[in-house]
Amino acid sequence: MRRISTGLAALLVGLASLLSAPTAGAADVADAVADAERHRPGLYVPEANPAAYRQAFELTRAGRLRDAAGILTMARTPQAVWYGDQTPTQVERQIREVARDADQDDTLPVFALYNVPGRDCSNYSGGGASNTAEYKAWIDAVARGISSRDALVVLEPDSLALVPADCGQDDAQGTLTAARYTEVNYAVDKLEPLRGTRVYLDTGHPGWHTVNSIVPRLLKGGIARASGFFTNTSNYQTDDANSWYGKLISSCLAYADGGGDVADCPNQGWPRADARAWFDENVRVPASRMKHFVTDSSRNGQGPWTPPPGKYTDPQDWCNPPDRGLGTRPTLRTGDPLHDARLWIKIPGESDGLCLRGTEGPEDPERGMIDPDAGDWFPEQALELVRLANPPILAGG
Repeated sequence: MRRISTGLAALLVGLASLLSAPTAGAADVADAVADAERHRPGLYVPEANPAAYRQAFELTRAGRLRDAAGILTMARTPQAVWYGDQTPTQVERQIREVARDADQDDTLPVFALYNVPGRDCSNYSGGGASNTAEYKAWIDAVARGISSRDALVVLEPDSLALVPADCGQDDAQGTLTAARYTEVNYAVDKLEPLRGTRVYLDTGHPGWHTVNSIVPRLLKGGIARASGFFTNTSNYQTDDANSWYGKLISSCLAYADGGGDVADCPNQGWPRADARAWFDENVRVPASRMKHFVTDSSRNGQGPWTPPPGKYTDPQDWCNPPDRGLGTRPTLRTGDPLHDARLWIKIPGESDGLCLRGTEGPEDPERGMIDPDAGDWFPEQALELVRLANPPILAGG
């Protein structure tokens, strides 16, 4: 699979050398490809969205070689491979192909599974399996596809941070919310026991749930039998905020495992010195026995967007916010024994959906254009992410 994208990148380099732009510009493109190849810290680089290469091609043809180099580097950086809505037969075959490809390259693939019934409360990214039985059959197929190969599974973004009861889609008995926990638990029990698989559960992000509200959901979702949890998928919280949130959640889970009341745990609103002192006094568990976490740094280089005060009735600060940048490149070396990896879980450059911000639309009033559908390539945003990357995506910033 990766041979195709590398060939396209080489084609762009050749095209750049034929243009009348300065030689240094062509070198930018060539260096971008080589740099992307060097920055593979044991993580799998999937086939990129073809629209990324089309954009790089057009930029190269227009002589905008540094922008083309940035798009290429972004596309060739390790990212998650997303699965949702495929049939069991399709997902088994596709995951097996990627797992084999990664195994041959001795890299670790990141699979983002996104097929839980009622996902995203049927909003922009709605879809998923029709019912619990269908979801279980789909997870069974995922397990067969992974088999004994190494894999990191980001299990169902928003599945625990946004349960059916949160969006008025459940009955008085909480039937669909109970089913959600059944589905997540089933996936944990099916995937975590695979020889090389690590499963991480959803926490939303630190600007959403407090530690005290998400930890009970993790416990109901089977965190005790999973490797850990993930945070900030498709969001913009800073590395520092994500890392601190993860440490708070890990410590609170350890406290609860020892019989403590989750309501007593410090949350992200506490002064950090006070929270550390509380955990020093109440949690004496080594990191090796605590739940670990991974974070999404794909679009958090500039941190979260602050909407203009009073301008929008529903600012949708999570939806294609302007002037954001790529964040820290993916790595399995975070320097924190609890923090297993920084990953690019969200595919940078792909739209969050049609953002209306409380207006009648159809244009996104913050951008003055109609945003692409969720998951479609967003060239304007892709360029923003590259140009505002922090740290810079290209040498020389």
